[in-house]
Amino acid sequence: MKMNKTLLMVFALLIVSSMMLTACGGSGALAEDPVTLNWVWTTEPPTIDPSLATDTTSVDVVGNTFVGLTKFDPISGEVAPSLATSWESGEDAEGNQTWTFTLRDDVEWVKFNAETGKVEKQDRVVTAQDVVYGVKRTVDPETASDYSYVLYILKNAASINGGEEGMSVDDLGVEALDETTVKFTLERKAGYFPAIAGMWVANPMPQWAIEESGEAWTEPENFVSNGPYVLENWVHGGELNLAKNPFWINADDVQIERVHGVIIEEESTAFALYENGEVDTAAVPLPEMDRVKADPALSADYYEAPTPCTYYYGFVNTKPPFDDVRVRTAFAQSIDRQSLIDNVTKGGQIPATSLAPPGIFGAPAPGTVGLNYDPAVAMASLQEYLDAEGMTIEDFNALGVTLMHNTSEGHALIAAAIQQMWADNLGVEVTVENQEWKVYLDTIGKDTDIDQVPHVFRLGWCADYPDENNWIHEVFNSDEGANRVRTDNADFNALTVAAGEADDPAEREALYEQAEQMFAEEMVAFAPIYHYTTVNVTHQWLTRNFPPLGANDFYNWTLDDAARGQ
Repeated sequence: MKMNKTLLMVFALLIVSSMMLTACGGSGALAEDPVTLNWVWTTEPPTIDPSLATDTTSVDVVGNTFVGLTKFDPISGEVAPSLATSWESGEDAEGNQTWTFTLRDDVEWVKFNAETGKVEKQDRVVTAQDVVYGVKRTVDPETASDYSYVLYILKNAASINGGEEGMSVDDLGVEALDETTVKFTLERKAGYFPAIAGMWVANPMPQWAIEESGEAWTEPENFVSNGPYVLENWVHGGELNLAKNPFWINADDVQIERVHGVIIEEESTAFALYENGEVDTAAVPLPEMDRVKADPALSADYYEAPTPCTYYYGFVNTKPPFDDVRVRTAFAQSIDRQSLIDNVTKGGQIPATSLAPPGIFGAPAPGTVGLNYDPAVAMASLQEYLDAEGMTIEDFNALGVTLMHNTSEGHALIAAAIQQMWADNLGVEVTVENQEWKVYLDTIGKDTDIDQVPHVFRLGWCADYPDENNWIHEVFNSDEGANRVRTDNADFNALTVAAGEADDPAEREALYEQAEQMFAEEMVAFAPIYHYTTVNVTHQWLTRNFPPLGANDFYNWTLDDAARGQ
């Protein structure tokens, strides 16, 4: 879509939404002149169903409309109480670890009524049974949750989700002991489980609303939630707006009464709106980095800091010629990460040769594990493959290697730079393609037909909780992880499981380092690119944070309307 058409669409949406500005009052009615955050959703959320969400945009919506058992402190990242006020670990009669959570009894289920313009109670409080339903729903194979593997730590979860005969969700290791007590039984020890328990896939969910509306339950007219905001309206492809929930337990502390969120994929368009004062905070597009840092006003708004995310290129390990480790090695070692950071991304990112970033328990120190840039070794590795196969580089290029990324100006610039590195260092020709985010996620799924997936795909992973189990195990273990790279290595799988089970922290760290080393150096199943930094501009009238874990927490931000109006 051309930029001028996009801008016209956005301006039209801003005009329409400005006529609808409302916010929550104590009775559930909405005020005429709310404190409004003007926000950019960088893509259409593929879903706002807690069981189905996998991406940061979807999780941002879910994280502001639902409450989990626990939450992360937005500054320290420590696990803190939320729906649960306390929890304790124990063992069942078979020696399995259990975790029991005590819930508060005053969190209301609510819904926005567009006809009345009010947030309405549903005459139900959130109970332990709602938590049990939500967890079982995520694990149920009929739900087809791509994130269900996060809950494989629960007893029988993997077997149930895999459709094992004789198993049902009633066999899952979760039960409500009473209205405010829920107990989880684990497959193996996990001291980090309280963090998993707070994730969106384990949220309490409104069974009656879901059963009544089916897949349409996430549309505004059917959406029932329980968090600090409600879904006010959602114009697919245009905007998604949230309104403050006046019945939220901490409603008096929520200063921003409405989130007006426009859906804009083009970073340049969003940044233009920022410079015009029409959105309050925005990412900095790669081509604008030098100008922002040099401009007195923009540099005062600029924020840069490490964030626990990693940008990587995944190799589809079962798709020729990437089913050969020599090819994967050649492509991985011909990426000059520092040059990419210095000349393209320019945000102080950290070159990555392994998966988990600094600050994650069990993560190797940057540069100590994995394959560094070495074009001579890369070329030798590719030549060894060509010689063994009786091929020339022309034969290799005739195979038609494809690199795919989701639609984004920034991803396109990175892909173009790496495409040129592969051409310069290896003599290979790679075709770059892109797809809209929701379609892209389906395309690169581990169950997509091999003929439909690219040879190489771009993806990022951000911490759900600060432990290596969330990284090398949940991203790449082929038995219990997402495994979009399609590996099948029993030794690697066993190593990540053993690391998660170990009681001694030093032993866990050592095992995780071995797993990272095996995956990045021996299997070479992917090419880490860099560990993220947040590169953002925020107008002075908005006071916000940048949580290291979980969703953006709009309910903790404040906005000075008077300063914005000056």
